[in-house]
This record gives sequence, C-alpha cells and structure tokens, in this order.
Amino acid sequence: MKNRSFLALMYLLSYLLVGCAATTSRDADRPQAGHGAFYSVDAPVQCVTYAREVTGIPIYGDAHTWWRQAGNAGYRRGHIPRPGAVMVLSKTRKLQYGHLAVVKKVLNEREVEVTHSNWGDNHERRCVIYNAMRVQDVSSEGDWSRVRFWNYEINGWGLPYAASGFIYPKDKPQLLSDMISAG
Repeated sequence: MKNRSFLALMYLLSYLLVGCAATTSRDADRPQAGHGAFYSVDAPVQCVTYAREVTGIPIYGDAHTWWRQAGNAGYRRGHIPRPGAVMVLSKTRKLQYGHLAVVKKVLNEREVEVTHSNWGDNHERRCVIYNAMRVQDVSSEGDWSRVRFWNYEINGWGLPYAASGFIYPKDKPQLLSDMISAG
C-alpha cells in the first residue's frame, strides 16, 4: 500500500512539473535564447529611456536626434565602439525615430554586444529588454555606418540598418545592466 501511495504521489508530481514546463502560445511568440540574453517586461520600454537610464547621458527626444544633441552638449562622438557608448541608428523609413543601443562589450573590430530595448516588429517583442545582443558592422569601410543585429527568432543576422555612430559618455559609467547582472 505504501509503495502504491508513493508511486501515485510521484506520478502526480511529475504531471504537475510537466504542466509547469509547457509553453503557452503567448510564450511561443517571444524570442528564445539562453544565458540571460534578454528578459520580458510588462510594457515596452522606449530605447531612449533605457539608454538614458543605463548610461546616465541626459539627452531627450527621438533616438535619431541624439547624435546632433550629443555634439551640441559636448559629448564626444565617433565611429569606434567602446563599452558604455551609445550606438545611434539613423532615421529611416523602417526606423522612423531611429534607435539606440548601449555597447556592453567589444567582441572584435567588427562585432559588439549591446543592451537595448523596444526592438521588434510587434508588441510581444517590444516588451523585451535585450541584455546581450550581438551587432555586426557590415559597412564597406569598417566605420560602423551600417550594422545588423542578431535575430534570436531566426538564429541569424537581421537586416542592415544605417548608423550615425557612437556617443561616448563623459564619465566611464558602470552600466546599469552590469549592476543588475552582478546583483
């Protein structure tokens, strides 16, 4: 009798665990990756708000305006990625407001790892903070004027985007995303 009760309990527990591991259709629409590459949030976080919070650079307005505003505010700008720098994507038909991403690591002279938010073509994907996404320089001159982002859904590189360059913080900040990872 004890064995039968024990087996019934084990069966029930395994059934419950399988139910917990099942994916809902909502989860299936979300990008998949491991190693803390991203996490979901309840509502989209604008890329400018996220970049400002992560770097402490007090610039406001659409992402594509940061390039000009940074120059006017005395921030150094350039075309060489550095940890803590804000990558500014230009305004295009597809990116009507531009886009911002913050460099976490330089992997090699043509590839970096960034953290950013509000990236994707639907609400589900925009409710994701990407803590570690690869970006590749695909410009012919190697000047980071044309980049493409890793796409977790297809497990490959996405389409190329025009980039203005990098805004370098005045102080070397400890990135908020690093503080979260360390905490």
